[in-house]
Amino acid sequence: MTVQIITIDGPSGSGKGTLAAKIAAHYQYHLLDSGALYRLLGLSLHKQDLIDSLDTQLESCVKIATNLDIKFVTNESGISVLLDGEDVSKIIRTERVGEFASKVAAIPALRTALLERQHAFAQSPGLVADGRDMATTIFPNAQAKIYLTASAQSRAERRVNQLQAMGVDVKISDILANIEARDKRDMERTVAPLKPAPDAYFIDSSNLTIDEVFTLMTNYIDQQLAN
Repeated sequence: MTVQIITIDGPSGSGKGTLAAKIAAHYQYHLLDSGALYRLLGLSLHKQDLIDSLDTQLESCVKIATNLDIKFVTNESGISVLLDGEDVSKIIRTERVGEFASKVAAIPALRTALLERQHAFAQSPGLVADGRDMATTIFPNAQAKIYLTASAQSRAERRVNQLQAMGVDVKISDILANIEARDKRDMERTVAPLKPAPDAYFIDSSNLTIDEVFTLMTNYIDQQLAN
């Protein structure tokens, strides 16, 4: 039986994580948050004082990536993410850990170490894979490929609102600078740079609501899965 795969790629803050979860629930598919894997590895390397020594300590970093103890646990409040048995669901979503993840993702050997772990998520009846290179590198034969983006300014505004709702005091100028730096790093890395697949359905969510994007996505996905 063929496993149906839907990929949703795009830059940080485009809304792909929220939409991927909604799409997975709608189709009753499994969900892969590949960004969480990179954030978890980045956090683990930080805890072991290796995040600033990726090049000089690469062998040790690859070993850690290969043996990363992670679990995604579904509960009433959503999905809890465990690293070495510790619930790190909130900390992996911070700006700092996002920076760690972007550094990790730029290292080819670390991407390779996480490759098979991502492939293992493709199980019946289907998978929604959210990330930066799901359609271009990890699942190039996916039945439905979506590239979701938004302007850096609108993504910064969304992130500020999200952080302020969590009680975090931030400046939009700082968030915007972080987003632009991360975009540059993700787009210019030598392996699996952030870019749309040639056959991806491109959506700019800058001036759209979550519900409007969801409708565009499901209309496209229904057409693709029917072929």
